[in-house]
Amino acid sequence: MSSSTFSGPLKAGDIREGASANVGYALMAQSAIVTMTGADAQTTTIATIPANSQIVSVVLSCTTANDDGTASTVSIGTSADADAFLAATSVQAAGTTFSGTMTSVSADVGASDVDVIATFNATDEDGTAGVGQATVLYIQNNNLS
Repeated sequence: MSSSTFSGPLKAGDIREGASANVGYALMAQSAIVTMTGADAQTTTIATIPANSQIVSVVLSCTTANDDGTASTVSIGTSADADAFLAATSVQAAGTTFSGTMTSVSADVGASDVDVIATFNATDEDGTAGVGQATVLYIQNNNLS
């Protein structure tokens, strides 16, 4: 399978200026597998989002439920704010969770690249099953500031 690479925003549309401009940016995505077993506070880097991008949504799909004895959750955020994009969400049942409304603080990446990180937390730390997929949807170089 082949792939394409490019740098900078990919703009589409034939009317580039004025009130009826129809130029837009491409929606990008990065994903990672999140292992949800064992010790508390395990982290997985889902994506490195380029500077000046806008994070639109975060999706967590629990494909294999965690079997920790009491409770287990995954939150998605950054090193500075572990649940900036998705608050602690139970992963003891299979299912898909979408981030709620993105705040302006969390949606605008700013002047530097940002790592989006999933953090797994387990109360008893005795789970032996649990796998999920996390995806970050973003618009590259759609600077909001």
